Amino acid sequence: MSILEKYNKAMDNKDEAAMNEILHDDYNFVMHKSGNVLKKTDVIKWAMSGDIKRDKTRIIYENNEIGIEHAFVTFDDGNVEAVMAVFKYKDGKIISLETGATPMPK
Repeated sequence: MSILEKYNKAMDNKDEAAMNEILHDDYNFVMHKSGNVLKKTDVIKWAMSGDIKRDKTRIIYENNEIGIEHAFVTFDDGNVEAVMAVFKYKDGKIISLETGATPMPK
């Protein structure tokens, strides 16, 4: 199973232990839409909250250095975004994630 497949399974199952294993300790999540940067513990807490509901997730490309995926994400506030995500890997784990999001009509 690829790194992104493991990540997606952990996200879908809200598996905190798997998220801790998949994300590098120096992990950063850069959200270009808002300018926010989240650390590993922030992202795991957010993922476990249930606020993120992903649909039609597809891996566009992946090798041992990088992964790219696209998904439609619905948040608890009703907002829906088409999200392109670029994951960088280090030591077999995700070290960083950058996203670009396009708001979708409700």
